[in-house]
Amino acid sequence: MIKITDLRVPLTYDLKVLEEIVAKRLRIGHSRVAHIRIAKRSVNALDKEDIYFNMTVVVCVTGDEKEVLSQNKDKCISKEIKLIYTVPQEKKLKERPVVVGCGPAGMFAALILAQTGARPILLERGLDVDSRRQKVLKFWRTGILDTGSNVQFGEGGAGAFSDGKLKTGKKDFRKMKVLNELVEAGAPPEILYLSKPHIGTDRLNDTVKEIRKKIISLGGEVHFNATVTEIMHKDGQVKGVRLVEEGKETELSTDHVILAIGHSARDTFERLLHSGVTMEQKPFAVGVRIEHTQELINKIQYANFAGHPALGAADYRMVVHLQNGRGVYTFCMCPGGTVVAATSEENGLVTNGMSEFARDGKNANTALLVTIDKKDFGSDHPLAGIAYQRRLEEAAFRAGGGGYKAPVQRVEDFLHKRKSTAFGDVLPTYLPGTEFAEVDEYLPDMISNSLREAILEMGLWMPGFAYPDALLTGAETRSSSPVRMTRGDTLEAIGIKGLYPCGEGAGYAGGIISAAVDGVLCAEKILGL
Repeated sequence: MIKITDLRVPLTYDLKVLEEIVAKRLRIGHSRVAHIRIAKRSVNALDKEDIYFNMTVVVCVTGDEKEVLSQNKDKCISKEIKLIYTVPQEKKLKERPVVVGCGPAGMFAALILAQTGARPILLERGLDVDSRRQKVLKFWRTGILDTGSNVQFGEGGAGAFSDGKLKTGKKDFRKMKVLNELVEAGAPPEILYLSKPHIGTDRLNDTVKEIRKKIISLGGEVHFNATVTEIMHKDGQVKGVRLVEEGKETELSTDHVILAIGHSARDTFERLLHSGVTMEQKPFAVGVRIEHTQELINKIQYANFAGHPALGAADYRMVVHLQNGRGVYTFCMCPGGTVVAATSEENGLVTNGMSEFARDGKNANTALLVTIDKKDFGSDHPLAGIAYQRRLEEAAFRAGGGGYKAPVQRVEDFLHKRKSTAFGDVLPTYLPGTEFAEVDEYLPDMISNSLREAILEMGLWMPGFAYPDALLTGAETRSSSPVRMTRGDTLEAIGIKGLYPCGEGAGYAGGIISAAVDGVLCAEKILGL
């Protein structure tokens, strides 16, 4: 098989056009192109007058492949080197391993363990994805929060109510194992080659259910409404876990525990710290959601190509570095999406973004975040970052007037430090509702002033970004974990053999794929790899 990178392909291509482009690039006859597989596809929109797809393809040719390779000195043409993930050989452990948390890290850790015959027990404090969805929809409609099962807690983790982005900078062949398992579970096959793949909230629900079914079919167990209250350990070795399941206290004996609890399990962090798990502060970022109409973003990014059926809803990503030393960046951009209520604690206001697979909503939104350093926490306590988040979330709740209504402000009013009194042509998508309030009411001056400077600078890079009627909804505080559970080369917690802090909550991942890959890595360590 031959790999071709940096292949320019028109937006209107079909298989015949692609075959012709490939044959010309390889300098062979059209009839010799036997099969083409798209390995990667991205949109090149640097020239707004000439937008096209940039592709990497893998080609099977008839005849002598070595001859084709030898006559092409193009550095973009090479023999494909295919990395295939092989599931470890079946291994019987003395005791069944326990995985805590059913987000991507926990799910994929449990899946690998199940595929090797280890019969893992997966514990999730929230509900199954269908029951959880009903709780979330009720919260968005009524403002009645279930602190046990919500946007943060439950099957699928926080990513189940997001855009379902699968892009990662992690250079690890295990990510293809993750993507292939997702496709097998019902995710769209295009996630295998798109440069910015996503599943969408609507498709994620069924996908995570299929993975759960696979874990169970391979001998694993999945327990919902099961909150771990203590990691039992003695003489530096895990002995088991204590938990409350369906309101009843119980214990499980095990010598291997994977902790994939997510970044919002604050009560669990407190218990783990008290029981001797070593933790340290970790920098993170906070800010707001900024919301434009998707039509405006399409025009900014694609100009006259806006609305082209091959392009879909446009996205963007920007980073600026300010003179005050802060970085401000966009995060989790949701084309055609909504801003959602994502708190897990009473009397706190947290936002996030979500898109369905079609990305066909009226608005686009992204988190606009300012970097926070450890010195900002005001304490050297390992959980001081959580306390910092809480203060901002409680302030945002008060600014919204209670009932989980979110404080909103037009960008023009924010830049001029005045409270908004009416919406322009961008209407909020957030539920249960919104109230006009100034960002300065709930975010410290350092953050709000950094946001003002960044919006103006980003408007230079992306003219139209500082649109007067764009909306700021706050607060966005859960972009990543403010805690890291320290672990060694074996991925075990410092001082506790058999305990594997894992994924985003433990401070070792930053998205669905990187968390899932970390789950695979931790499972491999348990299996002795």
